[in-house]
Amino acid sequence: MGQYVTTKKGRTCYIYETPGELGTIIGSHGLTGNHKQLYYYQEALSDYRFISYDILGRGNSDSAPADRSIDTHADDLLDLIDTLEIEHPPILLGYSMGAYISAIAASRLERTEALVLLDGAGEADEATRQLVLPSLDRLKKTFASPDHYAQEAKKLYTSLGIDWGSHMKEVVRYEIKEDGGAWRNKSDPDTIARDFESFYTFQAEDVLARVNCPVFLLTATGSLGDKGPLFKEEGYARTKESARNIRTAMTSANHYELVFNRQPEIIGELESFLSQKEVKS
Repeated sequence: MGQYVTTKKGRTCYIYETPGELGTIIGSHGLTGNHKQLYYYQEALSDYRFISYDILGRGNSDSAPADRSIDTHADDLLDLIDTLEIEHPPILLGYSMGAYISAIAASRLERTEALVLLDGAGEADEATRQLVLPSLDRLKKTFASPDHYAQEAKKLYTSLGIDWGSHMKEVVRYEIKEDGGAWRNKSDPDTIARDFESFYTFQAEDVLARVNCPVFLLTATGSLGDKGPLFKEEGYARTKESARNIRTAMTSANHYELVFNRQPEIIGELESFLSQKEVKS
């Protein structure tokens, strides 16, 4: 069920919640995404209460103030958790930028049941910047109609190995709005670029050392075209070294296939991690 929630600090967030009995998972999406990026994980982990949300500046949540970064987005996540009055320690699951946010939030929460990092919370390098920044140009474009936007999005996503179907059509329709008779992405390009640059402020050795719960780190090694993976494996070295209780896994899927295509093997790994005695409520 989707709904708007106004937090205790006055931010209005759009959340999508599905019921379950095995505890609460709160999912944070990637840099240019929204809650629909986590659809396949939310669908597969149906035994859990799963709350995905639009990070400020994305989807149908409030716009992001000028001072926003992964650090302040983590505070926004803590504000949302406090507002929702979740009874038991939550499981924080983050993809890409959401992994940074979830890791920082877990380091600040008194208790977290588990932390799941889906190809994020490592060290971004210059190659990461060269992959991401050119892709943000699409946020500046306007389109004559939703169909025109969908056609361009289809070309982009299918070139990255994404299966184009009803879910992807829903994803791209959700991420746009009408503006002065034209259609464009709901996200502000400057906000997205600022958030991306804040990846480089992340200090894994400081953040992960303060995370006391079990951690699951999944890295995606698949290449984006001929440019390699978004995050290099060596960029996760400090994340792995700093976490006290970490389980790691690797997938040959690329960064975008990880969320936009069904990933039964990854779900199996994740279910195995969550079923361990030490991460149960």
